[in-house]
Amino acid sequence: MTQVARTLITDIHTLLPMTGTREGPRVSIEHAALLVEGGVIVWVGHADALPPEAEGAEVVRLPGHLVLPGLVNTHHHLYQTLTRCLATDCGLFDWLKTLYPIWMRLTPEGAYLSAAVGLAELALSGCTTSSDHLYLYPNGVDLGDTVRAAQDVGLRFHATRGSMSLGESQGGLPPDAAVENEAHILRESERLVRAHHDPSGHAMTRVALAPCSPFSVTADLMRDSALLARDLGVMLHTHLAETEDEDAFCLSRVGMRPLDYAESLGWVGEDVWFAHGVHFSPADAARLGACGCGVAHCPSSNMRLASGIAPIRELLSAGVRVGLGVDGSASNDGSHLLAEARQGLLVSRLRRPQNHLKAWEALWLATRGGAEVLGRTDIGQLAVGMSADLIALDLNRLEYAGAGHDPAAAAVLCAPRGVDFSMVNGRVVVQEGRLTTLELPPLLERHRAESLRMIRG
Repeated sequence: MTQVARTLITDIHTLLPMTGTREGPRVSIEHAALLVEGGVIVWVGHADALPPEAEGAEVVRLPGHLVLPGLVNTHHHLYQTLTRCLATDCGLFDWLKTLYPIWMRLTPEGAYLSAAVGLAELALSGCTTSSDHLYLYPNGVDLGDTVRAAQDVGLRFHATRGSMSLGESQGGLPPDAAVENEAHILRESERLVRAHHDPSGHAMTRVALAPCSPFSVTADLMRDSALLARDLGVMLHTHLAETEDEDAFCLSRVGMRPLDYAESLGWVGEDVWFAHGVHFSPADAARLGACGCGVAHCPSSNMRLASGIAPIRELLSAGVRVGLGVDGSASNDGSHLLAEARQGLLVSRLRRPQNHLKAWEALWLATRGGAEVLGRTDIGQLAVGMSADLIALDLNRLEYAGAGHDPAAAAVLCAPRGVDFSMVNGRVVVQEGRLTTLELPPLLERHRAESLRMIRG
């Protein structure tokens, strides 16, 4: 479906604009409506007080629905949709060693298919903006393969040019066949930023630079990537403090813990976000908050790989920008962002029973928090001038029975199935629970064949 010039979305049961602050009072509008023009929200209010500009707009009626901003996924490895449910009993390092050889069979077709499938799954779960960390480029794979998939699905996309340069023979974790020459990495990084990065407001595609991790890239590549990213005006992303093994690796190799190491290479600031942060100390949290770094919280992956529970309350209390990430579909085995918000809420209650996340905060992390982590000021809330990225849940569905008194809590706590409606940049992407932009059966057939080819070798 194409973007319509002007759309009125009305008769909404409850609208959560996610304005204000995470700590502030929860704002909601009952019997609400909003007007979209050219992919941007131009009016929000009560459905019985429509502005004159609503006259003649295409009308979408959502009675009985909860509407909130589209969810923002701050960390993913979309290519991993091809290799789910492998090495199911391993921790991170052994899991990676098992999967590296399989991932080296990735092709441009596989990169496109895996991204399209993962982004479709995300869209149906309420995601309207996703980042992706692609750090393997065998067989002619190009970051543009995933950008094309995002355009076809219709999601806002933050592609990151990942990289690995520290192979086994140099003391790194990945096999030598999986690493790239550092000069080539930097040339490709610049080319891709110039080809795909859109710095303007309401941009559908942006690019960041993302050396994979302390155990798969050299200090020189980390340092040079930071310098290049700042010269090009793009953000920086990497894994950090994910496991105790990573702590031990950094201490043995460079004599520093992960955050100390990252800081020594220029990897702190408002243009940096880290994935996981499971093993950040209270002192780390204070430093991250002071320098403005962001953290992608990936609770399901952290549990799947037995990495631990990230100290999210401590990070938030220190002023750290925190968003949610589903992480790779081989370490989560799903790409359901609304379910990830629920998972983040529940796991916080295991770590800090007396100071856990509230349902409202989980939604805030999934919307406003994610937007902040990705450096976006035009998404994450439903207000005049913001991008028209929104999702709707039918509160009359079976799983919400008995929860109508608190729609916001219901969205997180009631084991979400998926969204009934989604709009991205003013374009309808999900209608009545179905993707409008791609035919899924033929896509899934091609994806299944590619997955079996890679796994069987």
